[in-house]
Amino acid sequence: MALRRPPRLRLCARLPDFFLLLLFRGCLIGAVNLKSSNRTPVVQEFESVELSCIITDSQTSDPRIEWKKIQDDQTTYVFFDNKIQGDLAGRAEILGKTSLKIWNVTRRDSALYRCEVVARNDRKEIDEIVIELTVQVKPVTPVCRVPKAVPVGKMATLYCQESEGHPRPHYSWYRNDVPLPTDSRANPRFRNSSFHLNSETGTLVFTAVHKDDSGQYYCIASNDAGSARCEEQEMEVYDLNIGGIIGGILVVLAVLALITLGICCAYRRGYFINNKQDGESYKNPGKPDGVNYIRTDEEGDFRHKSSFVI
Repeated sequence: MALRRPPRLRLCARLPDFFLLLLFRGCLIGAVNLKSSNRTPVVQEFESVELSCIITDSQTSDPRIEWKKIQDDQTTYVFFDNKIQGDLAGRAEILGKTSLKIWNVTRRDSALYRCEVVARNDRKEIDEIVIELTVQVKPVTPVCRVPKAVPVGKMATLYCQESEGHPRPHYSWYRNDVPLPTDSRANPRFRNSSFHLNSETGTLVFTAVHKDDSGQYYCIASNDAGSARCEEQEMEVYDLNIGGIIGGILVVLAVLALITLGICCAYRRGYFINNKQDGESYKNPGKPDGVNYIRTDEEGDFRHKSSFVI
């Protein structure tokens, strides 16, 4: 037969739980506590947003409120000494007692915001919450680079880049208005192609282009805020004319051979040898120094006549 515990003993056993509950409730009374209706708000650029910070429990009628911005490991004041500070001055205000509203948000406003409340009359005087604000920016027109002409069997790379969108956009490529998969092997429709698309960087790489890869290409950059596309650009895939290439090489070789033959014939005929007389070169006899000899007509006639006298 089981022994029954006397009622007084059961009451004594429950007394410690009762005292713990009273102690716990005593700790909660007079403690400042905060909550937020949205700790991760997302808004598009140039819109307005409210950073919710609400006091749920406090015995202090006029607590001290502060807002701080945490960005790139730096902490700056947003609301301090009952006024808006920093780059939010003139485009933010306090709603109610503690919430912060920002007008015309920009991409630079994306950061962590900490709401701090100090209630001097409460047993727990300080409480804080952190709100992460994300400002989305629509992508602008991406810059696309498409090769104009590529021979069959060669590699080709198409580029698509966009630098304004936030968060960073994803990229998709289209050929003749048909979206391309990230891997051509994953879609039977592109079994004649061999390409891979990196949606994070925007590069579309063909390992070996095929004739079916010719067409009009364009790229779209998109994120949660919107999308933008570049203009269409044509890529032509052409066959290599092997016969024409060989014929051109033969013509060049024939021309080089004719030039070489002409040079050899000219050399043999002496066109490249300087004409020089053997021995000493003939020189006019020199005249005595300081004599300026002039032959007159009479002297010439005398010498002519004297040549006949013996």
